[in-house]
Amino acid sequence: MKYKAIIFDLFGTLVDRYELVAYASALRETSSLLKIPHNDFMKLWNETEEKRTTGVFKTLEENLVFICRELNIPVKQFDIKLAKMVRYDFISLSLTPRRYAIETLSQLKTDGYKMAVITNCAMEPPEIWPQTPFMPFFEAAIFSSIAGIKKPDPRIYLMAAEKLGVKPEDCLYVDDNSDNLTPSVNAGMGAVLVRYPDESGEPPPVEQKDEWPGAVITSVEEILDLLEEQNEV
Repeated sequence: MKYKAIIFDLFGTLVDRYELVAYASALRETSSLLKIPHNDFMKLWNETEEKRTTGVFKTLEENLVFICRELNIPVKQFDIKLAKMVRYDFISLSLTPRRYAIETLSQLKTDGYKMAVITNCAMEPPEIWPQTPFMPFFEAAIFSSIAGIKKPDPRIYLMAAEKLGVKPEDCLYVDDNSDNLTPSVNAGMGAVLVRYPDESGEPPPVEQKDEWPGAVITSVEEILDLLEEQNEV
């Protein structure tokens, strides 16, 4: 089957997932700046994840102010500003492309594919997105915090196809989480799982609960070979 469009997951597929040590360090610095006991901060931070990623909180400031007020911590705008800088610095660094990601996107663009990206995220990535090297390659970017829905809701995949002006069956969806692939197939798309090797160079481990029966690649650039093979059929 010849596809007209490629839709990518962002975190985990085109960029590394959050590095846990750096993620924890950034949040610890945030709680310190806001003068909130770290365990108390983390409890509310985790509890408000759904509101961040579906756009209930329109800004990071709203989320941080909410946490402060819930814990009866005085809201100081200067501290909020500093905490916001820590978060944005962390997200900006997290949006560094994986190896060969930009080269792959460039080739897909040259080959005439339309492209979109879908990601579950808070409001920081869409604000930073225009400054990333990814921006020129994508006709559409679907951020859950703006869309108000998140993967694996089938509507978010259909939203991407609609923004690209193509039918779902004309799209190939690429993700490193098999839980997000079946809904894209149910929406009518083709789908491929990316299983990256770990940093030691060992073969990638099978994901927990991973029973994905479809195509599997081990790096983003392999999408080019997969598409070539399918176009020859």
